[in-house]
Order: sequence, then C-alpha cells, then structure tokens
Amino acid sequence: MKKIILILFACLSLQPLFAQKSEIGFMLGTSFYLGDLNPSGVFKQSQFAGGFVYRYNFTPRWALKANVYFGKVQASDAETNKGYERNLSFNSPITEISAQVELNFLRLYNVPSKNHFAPYIFAGISLFSFNPRAELDGQSYDLQHLGTEGQGLEGQRKFYSLCNAAIPFGIGLKVNIAKFMCIGVEWGMRFTFTDYLDDVSGTYYDNYLLQEARGEFVAKLADRSATLHEAGAGRGNSTTKDFYSFAGATITFKIGNEDRSCDIRYNARKKVHHRLGKKN
Repeated sequence: MKKIILILFACLSLQPLFAQKSEIGFMLGTSFYLGDLNPSGVFKQSQFAGGFVYRYNFTPRWALKANVYFGKVQASDAETNKGYERNLSFNSPITEISAQVELNFLRLYNVPSKNHFAPYIFAGISLFSFNPRAELDGQSYDLQHLGTEGQGLEGQRKFYSLCNAAIPFGIGLKVNIAKFMCIGVEWGMRFTFTDYLDDVSGTYYDNYLLQEARGEFVAKLADRSATLHEAGAGRGNSTTKDFYSFAGATITFKIGNEDRSCDIRYNARKKVHHRLGKKN
C-alpha cells in the first residue's frame, strides 16, 4: 500500500507546466439499480438524476473529483424480473457524497495546440442514503422500519441502516471547450455494502406471526405472492450485494488555482514566429 501511495504521489507531482485548475459544475442524467428485483437489466426503470461536481486537475493525466448526486431507483418482479411470482416492488431516493480519482488515457490540456479531449476511468469511495418504499392499496409505505423480513422481532436480525458506503467505478469522456469550460459524459456503477437497497435480502418470516406483531398491511407487504411462502423460504439472495448507477452529462467551469506558464510559453513562441515572419 505504501508503494502504491508513493507511486501515485510521484505521478501527481509530474509535469509542472500543466495549467492547474479547479472545476465546478453539475451533472444531469439517469440512475438505476441492480439487485434481487432487477438482476441484470442495465438501465431498466431508469429515473432522472442530477447533482454537483467539483474537480481538481493535478496533471494532464490525474484528477480528483468530488460529487454530490441525487437520484431515484426502482424495480419490480413484474417488470424487471421476468414476472417472478414473488411479486415484490420498491422505489427509493438516493443521495450520494463521493470522492473519486480519475485517470485520463490521453494527456488533457486547456491551451491551444495541445490535446483537449480524453477518455478516462475512475474509482473512489462514496457514502449514500436510501429509503426503500412500496405501494399497497394506493398508499406508499417506508419499508425499513416495518421489518418485512422480521427484523427487530425476538431472535431476528436488527433493522438495516439507511446510510451505507459504496465503491464507485466507471468510465467517461471529457472535452475542454474554449478556455474555461469542460463538457463530458460519464457512466459509473456503485458496488454497495448492503443487500437491502430494495428491502429484499434473506428469508420469509412467518406471515401469520408478522401479522400479529406488526399488522395486516406489513404482512401483505412482506409476501405479495399468490400463495404465501413458508417461514424460512428464500425471499432474496443474501450472498450478493446491491448495485446502483449514475450516468449522464457533465458541464464544469474552470476556476482559480491557475498556473499560466503554459499560455506564456505558447504566446512567447507565437510572438517569435511573428517577428521572424516580419524579418523575412
């Protein structure tokens, strides 16, 4: 780990002639989820997403980015899981705070005569909040505190947290426009450390006992299949974790922290060529 940190520090210290800049802007796009209710449908049930972006470019290859993103995810066995008879559904808002490191495949500059676009990859760490909900008889219910898998009852697991961590990773393309603007497109997945983004993970709790302890509406939300499952039957796959994704377009504006040495040298060369042209 120490060697990796030293190598990264050395890379970020290279190329002092690069015009160091901060960027601030926003993202507009979509969000979706992969998990028990949508095991493989990439971009299925996508919802509108957006947020704010801050980027600091250390070198033409390396940048540090911070995000605050807002989105929504949803899925159902009926629409995104091939009509699976379990018949569960959910939707949840997502709020994410993230820090990421970007590596450009090409050197990216914002001065004339130098490359002004670059595909890149990124990875980092994020904290996010969520709150799975489901509808029953035209009314929406927050699911976490209801304990649809028996959470909180005697001998059962605790209620899961509505705040968790994730590892974002993905790809993108950046293009420097003029001198003070950068536009891009980006797609990133988030590997989460929870299997309850959709409120589905473990096994069915005894539906009759759940009804006695929590009420009829909780029992109905817990098991919505045509035939009630026996206690202990699989409700979800607890061996896997959930994913969510943000994809969209970014627009950022360069501010402050500028080293103009690149521009000065470029302008100096331009003046020399101009004078030589006059002499000739």
